[in-house]
Amino acid sequence: MKPSLFIIAVCCCALAFGQEPLTPAPEIPFESVPNFLKLPPDVHLGEVAGVAVNSKKHIFVFSRGNTTGPAYGASASQLLEFMPDGKFIREIGRNLYAWSYAHAVRIDKDDNIWVVDKGSDMIVKFNPEGRVTMVFGRKKEASDEAAPWTRVNPPRPAIDGQFRQPTDVTWDPLGNIFISDGYINSRVAKYDRNGDWVKSWGDRGTKPGEFNTPHSIAADAKGNLYVADRGNRRIQVFDANGAFQREIKINVPIPPDAHPWFGNQPSPEGAAAQNGAPWAICITPGPTQYLYSSDAFPGRIYKLTLDGKVVGTLGRTGRQPKQFGWIHEMACPAENELYVAEILNWRVQKLLLQPAK
Repeated sequence: MKPSLFIIAVCCCALAFGQEPLTPAPEIPFESVPNFLKLPPDVHLGEVAGVAVNSKKHIFVFSRGNTTGPAYGASASQLLEFMPDGKFIREIGRNLYAWSYAHAVRIDKDDNIWVVDKGSDMIVKFNPEGRVTMVFGRKKEASDEAAPWTRVNPPRPAIDGQFRQPTDVTWDPLGNIFISDGYINSRVAKYDRNGDWVKSWGDRGTKPGEFNTPHSIAADAKGNLYVADRGNRRIQVFDANGAFQREIKINVPIPPDAHPWFGNQPSPEGAAAQNGAPWAICITPGPTQYLYSSDAFPGRIYKLTLDGKVVGTLGRTGRQPKQFGWIHEMACPAENELYVAEILNWRVQKLLLQPAK
């Protein structure tokens, strides 16, 4: 299919699926800092699932690079810390009991390091010195490994304080903890600042307050929660008690030359379903906050206002600098500074935006 006809077909499919009309957005000029991370000779990244930045501008990378055994269900988590200039500092939690399949890393306001391991169903809090201070969830015992409790269809009912393939973690200004319990339980769990269970909300579905893979979560300065509802191609916004506020959908035309990182070119229906579907989100600090979101196809980053207006886009799918292969997590310590963790390209890119003056 010719590119122009493909785009027309995508637009028609978007309207057929009840999506809002596509609205063009400008491309934001940006640069990728070359050779940013300096790894020791004996350290190698695998699929990079997470990246975060603390108050000292240290970069934390959560990679599936320390792999032993089969591709899934083995030890495939490695947490690394780097200086602001990319110089390697240390590995944190080597051979940790919770390590199984890395999914996300976040840093709270006190520089504690939080990791979400999808394989072990656990969330672990490290203090800035790298010692474990709190854990959520429980790793399956060896006797449970053969039990079909994770992939039964329909899924078994969710249990308070027990997770099934969680995806991300964030906090509101009061220190309450929110975990997106994403692939199976399809909910958001809330704990108070002391780690005591408060409540959860959500179930699998398409209605407001329901989810299909809540893959990433972030909070703004007012304590509103933004949940990347990837399978439903939307970002849902809630207050700290789980009351639905609104949804954000990203409807920007797909470039005529867009292509997947691997696999066949998607059909117009498939492209419309993927376009703008949020994989990773982050919210900038400061008096004027912005929301960044990424998708897998056409592989862009979107800059939005908190009310959902798309300000501009960055990048495309590919293997070169300034191109992306499945951005799995983003850190945005400033409006024009982004760190992106890529699954398929096994790397972290530091991006410096150059907005129009």
